[in-house]
Amino acid sequence: MENRCEWAQKNELMCKYHDEEWGKPLHDDQKIFEFLILEGMQAGLSWLTVLKKREAFRLAYEGFDVAKVALFDECKMEELMTNAGIIRNRLKIQASINNAIRFLEVAEEFGSFDRYIWSFVNGCPIINQWEKITDLPAKTDLSDEISADLKQRGFKFVGSTIVYAHMQATGMVNNHLIHCLCHPQHRII
Repeated sequence: MENRCEWAQKNELMCKYHDEEWGKPLHDDQKIFEFLILEGMQAGLSWLTVLKKREAFRLAYEGFDVAKVALFDECKMEELMTNAGIIRNRLKIQASINNAIRFLEVAEEFGSFDRYIWSFVNGCPIINQWEKITDLPAKTDLSDEISADLKQRGFKFVGSTIVYAHMQATGMVNNHLIHCLCHPQHRII
């Protein structure tokens, strides 16, 4: 097996996510919103649990169309609470609907959510040089700053650890280990 970050070698689903998405710069608001919802849903759970439920989430959340999710009402919320395919946590579901509304507000203010969130790294990914998985932080000063800003804007389930996971998922931070085939130093340009 080629060298990959150890966590990605657990199964095929994690490997695919690692190779195709994690740490790759993402600038599509719909995908950024998807990861915001999924990272919030992960709180207290494993990422593998979320990945296994991702397709069910896509169906339940209208393809992560942020404008549609922002209009979810109490009836839709109850429907989501009975959907065994997703994570049925009332606070997380309420937060996801709230965050859709806040997401649209930020997109309106900045022209896109992408423009807002990437401004924290001046549009340029942070590429780390970690040697071991234990070197990776769970959060950073920057994720603390972004978390505080999101909370000030009314977002929920956006603690620093969740924000840092989102930064990694959307490629704002590249935390592939230096021996990993997905680390930028191993890519042929």
